[in-house]
Amino acid sequence: MNQSLPSNPDELPLLTDAVELETPLSPLANLLKAAGDPLRLEILRVLSQDSYGVLELCRIFSIKQSGMSHHLKVLANAGLLSSRREANSIFYRRAYLSPDHPFASLQQQLFASLDLLPIAEHLRAPIIELQQERSQAAQQFFSENADKFRAQQDLIASYPVYAEQMTQLLNNTALRDKKLALEVGPGEGEFLAVLAQQFNQVVALDNAANMLEKAKKFAQDNHLRNIEFIHGDTQSLPGHKVLADCILVNMVLHHTPSPADIFQDLSRALAPAGALLICDLCRHEQDWARDACGDLWQGFDPQDFSRWAKAAGLEEGQSVYFALRNGFQIQLRQFFKPTNF
Repeated sequence: MNQSLPSNPDELPLLTDAVELETPLSPLANLLKAAGDPLRLEILRVLSQDSYGVLELCRIFSIKQSGMSHHLKVLANAGLLSSRREANSIFYRRAYLSPDHPFASLQQQLFASLDLLPIAEHLRAPIIELQQERSQAAQQFFSENADKFRAQQDLIASYPVYAEQMTQLLNNTALRDKKLALEVGPGEGEFLAVLAQQFNQVVALDNAANMLEKAKKFAQDNHLRNIEFIHGDTQSLPGHKVLADCILVNMVLHHTPSPADIFQDLSRALAPAGALLICDLCRHEQDWARDACGDLWQGFDPQDFSRWAKAAGLEEGQSVYFALRNGFQIQLRQFFKPTNF
């Protein structure tokens, strides 16, 4: 027997009541609503290859903290952003759903479409200003603490702890040529000795003059004569016409203002079939490392490196992970530049 509708219109359910009911489509509706605002789309675009704190985003977009916090909450609740604490600040970045999630394809297509569009012109200046401030903070730390570098580095991971593993990874990396190797941020220069034995020419790049002098002294004391020293950052590499067969970045990225940009710069400095080898910290919650060791980032999730490398046109190779007694974890990563890139 068919059930008839109520004859009195007042007995019919309100449409607003139906809309507010949780249904299997509610999460999808939340995602679409979150992405249906121009400002929130701009925020997602800016967070493409970097993470920013709430106050930094307020500076970039010139809006009040209460308004920015609202938009970030909406995006986070929709699964488009994730947050993580760095000391006393909370940084936001894009969230990435697992491949088997029903909305993963939609989310990735949204991000891919956003990334085809340029960042708005009026947002570029404050972004550059923030990155310069981060870079200057790191440079100032190493300028003021160059003489304490070894002791501070040893608080987290001393050179011998990762040098053997990194040397093994280098030895296991099949390279088409060994004409030129580049080490970014060579510290006191110990790994330059390994590279000088395996490559015809080695370039040591550092944006901290005091640290570069320490690396030079190490090279002189150990009679390493095939090393060129460049005072600058990765953006300066094209001016020096560096095209490396292998690039190494040992325990450096957590000191850099925009690690994703480093991947882009180094991809351009790699010869076809060249390799990028990275050693750095896994994500951790040791807040003291920021002040004691000049860290800008509390390590990285492995997916961060994979995503940044892919965006820079690099292919993933081997990965090695190992834990230290002090609770830190180290990740060693290998990436290759395609021969046709």
